[in-house]
Amino acid sequence: MPHAQSPERDIASYNGDKLYVNDGLLRPDQVGGLKESTADMPVEELRRRYNEDGYIFLKGLLPREDVLKAREEYFKMLEPSGVLKPGTAPVQGVFDETKDKADYPGIGAGAADNNGKPGAATAEKFVDLALEAHYAHWYKETFCKHPVLKETIARISGWGDSTLGVRRSLLRNNTPGNKAIGVHYDQIFLRHGEPTSFTAWVPMGDISLTGGGLIYLENGHTLGREVEAEFTRKAKESGLSDEQTKNAFNQNMLSTGLLADGPKEYSDAFQRRWLVTAYEAGDVVLHTPYTIHASTMNFDHDNIIRVGTDLRFVDSSKPWDKRWDKDYEFNDGV
Repeated sequence: MPHAQSPERDIASYNGDKLYVNDGLLRPDQVGGLKESTADMPVEELRRRYNEDGYIFLKGLLPREDVLKAREEYFKMLEPSGVLKPGTAPVQGVFDETKDKADYPGIGAGAADNNGKPGAATAEKFVDLALEAHYAHWYKETFCKHPVLKETIARISGWGDSTLGVRRSLLRNNTPGNKAIGVHYDQIFLRHGEPTSFTAWVPMGDISLTGGGLIYLENGHTLGREVEAEFTRKAKESGLSDEQTKNAFNQNMLSTGLLADGPKEYSDAFQRRWLVTAYEAGDVVLHTPYTIHASTMNFDHDNIIRVGTDLRFVDSSKPWDKRWDKDYEFNDGV
């Protein structure tokens, strides 16, 4: 039966594209393919994949036209900053290569420590507009609350009517050549609640293999649990309270809360591959709170700006991190 297959996209088909991360070029032995799934598979199979792999890569879950409409609205908002190539349509999101990439830093892509405002004064207009997009009706009330997404997570999680889309989200862009997202798992930032949340990473538009999409550490969810358990053990041995442990954990990461800035070195340290793919508008990846992930640098051949959003879902009948019951803003301490 088709749904019983677990195809891993053939990495040899990527035509020798080079995948760069913050600390250099990934070697071929450090790269594998992300396993594809579809929402029409039996729910038991989707749950099995989610639990065993730490993620489900759902091809074409959302209507492509809905995703591209949101992408168009986003770049219409950012167009006054001068980020787009003259003569191109906003929905294309083509970066103006004559501009200095430093003036267009990505929100949430590691450009600033402690969730601060990235970039210098020259980047202020672009960064302010990117932040403002979080509050726009087309994003906050329409895209983030897409019924297909919530219904899918409710079915796979088994939460049903208790499925809640968390208000705080992070709408990230990554212009070509700028810093990529470092190594992390989401429970680091959601630790004031139970470790049962679902993250939906939604690429807003097509993202080529070299375009800066998310990459997932192979069996990274098991390593994430090990990291968490080891820190918790040390915290208890040192006499920290539960509340102190929650805060101390982030202090023991990098200043950004990341496990590491460089995926290449992290792959070598734990002898695990990074799973990669090209994404299309409509694709969604669901991953667990312990699934370790990062992103490649955006070296898209056509200078396409990468846009994607992190949407979190929780079981509202159980304790969850209420610090996230707010809109994203810089230096919000989360």
